[in-house]
Amino acid sequence: MKRALVLAALAAAAAAAFGWWHARGEAVTVMDAPSPHFACVSYAPYRKPGQTPFAKGAFIPPEQIDADLAMLADRVDCVRTYSVDQGLDAVPKLAGKHGLKVLLGVWIGRNAIENEREMAKAIALANAHRDVIAGVIVGNEVLLRREQPPEELARLARRFKVETGLPVTYADVWEFWLRNRPLADSVDFVTVHLLPYWEDDPQPIGRAIPHALAVLDEVAKAFPGKRIVIGEIGWPSAGRTREGAAPGRVNQARFMREFAAAAAARKLDYNVIEAFDQPWKRRLEGATGGYWGLLDVEGNEKFPFRGALEEDPGWKRGPLGGLAGAAAFLLVALARSPRPGVRGALLLALAGFACGATLAAQWDYAIEASRDGLEWAANGGMTLVAALAGLLGALALAAWSDGRGDPPAPVAIADLRRPRHAGEPSRTLAKWFGVLRFATLFGAALVTVLLVFDARYRDFPLPAYAIPVVAFALLAFARGSERAPRLGLEERVLAWIVALAAPVIAVKETVANHDALWWWALAWLLALPVLLPEFTRRAGGETREA
Repeated sequence: MKRALVLAALAAAAAAAFGWWHARGEAVTVMDAPSPHFACVSYAPYRKPGQTPFAKGAFIPPEQIDADLAMLADRVDCVRTYSVDQGLDAVPKLAGKHGLKVLLGVWIGRNAIENEREMAKAIALANAHRDVIAGVIVGNEVLLRREQPPEELARLARRFKVETGLPVTYADVWEFWLRNRPLADSVDFVTVHLLPYWEDDPQPIGRAIPHALAVLDEVAKAFPGKRIVIGEIGWPSAGRTREGAAPGRVNQARFMREFAAAAAARKLDYNVIEAFDQPWKRRLEGATGGYWGLLDVEGNEKFPFRGALEEDPGWKRGPLGGLAGAAAFLLVALARSPRPGVRGALLLALAGFACGATLAAQWDYAIEASRDGLEWAANGGMTLVAALAGLLGALALAAWSDGRGDPPAPVAIADLRRPRHAGEPSRTLAKWFGVLRFATLFGAALVTVLLVFDARYRDFPLPAYAIPVVAFALLAFARGSERAPRLGLEERVLAWIVALAAPVIAVKETVANHDALWWWALAWLLALPVLLPEFTRRAGGETREA
């Protein structure tokens, strides 16, 4: 019966892996946009490898900006910038060349000297290109970052107005405008950011546009007679789910299409975020920050504005990875002696397919989420753990399925150096299982603690952990609790951390976040095979004492 259940579990895992990928390739119908053309779009040029506004001496050549604006010219009427430094002072002249207007951004931060330098440069630029500049945004989310008081922002806005005569505004999240209403007296129009994904109460895609429009109406009531402009509105195509707000290609397309229709119907003044994906923003906002663009880093359109679309047009690479995994597992098994029987071979094929398809998803996750060498090493290390755990676990289960003995129990990390006693069978595989299980427990505990205390910009690394968690659970089930060895303190402490913290994450994220619920399930599936034998052993000891 156990052998049949393990085989059924692996068949379900293989089917689930295929089903997940297949669902990403199914065409989804969402409303068409009235036009693929937008009024204005945020433009930052830092889309190429190594480009970031935080790099000392960073400078974007005018040739790159010119090429970027040429790509945007048939998609928008206007571009919004955020600074005039690092080569961005070339934008007004080049925008005029392509028939674009500019919402000129003036970056205001903590440093008064740098602010003055930015102001002087922006004033000169604005006066030199008055025919191109539709308005000037003095400061972006400065109140949100708590870098200047509203009085200083009001002073800077008035100064810019006096020295240029151009329409002047300040841009921030809508809540900060409502908290600082007197600031409106110093600007020509109020510029608010409406980002339903990022709000303290994240909005699912079905409520995102109605919520944004309701907030816009609330802001308009707070500033009667004042022109209200949406300074940023958009949806990410990748990253973590926040409560019920899920990024994705389909959801981004749905949001932008629905917004385009609402903007046309209500004749809104707006700017969408943003033109190109910005990889550098992942450092500030997690993986999500890099994927708000209408165009990717290569300048390719990320989704169409009419017709059905798929979440992942290249979804077939997942099943192909599964077939490669099945072939690899079988080849490794056939190269060993004794070779697997029919039942063992079937088990290996199912396990290999599930692992291969899941590792393909893990590769996508690593590309999306890895921001530096350390994170590449962490994601790469966990990918290696997953691959080894999947392969070695499948080989051990195949041998057990063919009747060649129970799978070995993982050795506690503290016992790895214990010498083998005379007559004791080889513990090589058990040691490997011990190392892999400890690495999985340690990584899961670290991820879980970070998701409890610092979750906003952190992702759920589900693919890499799914493989070893399922592998160790099936090995424990096949072996039986009566043969479970006494575990070390390290494993038990890590298992308790994982088991206790995972439900906290799910409660904080709410049941709307399916990723949090899946992480909870994986956490308990990892921790319980470690903790339950201890409970069983203690209960047995108490019974004998009684």
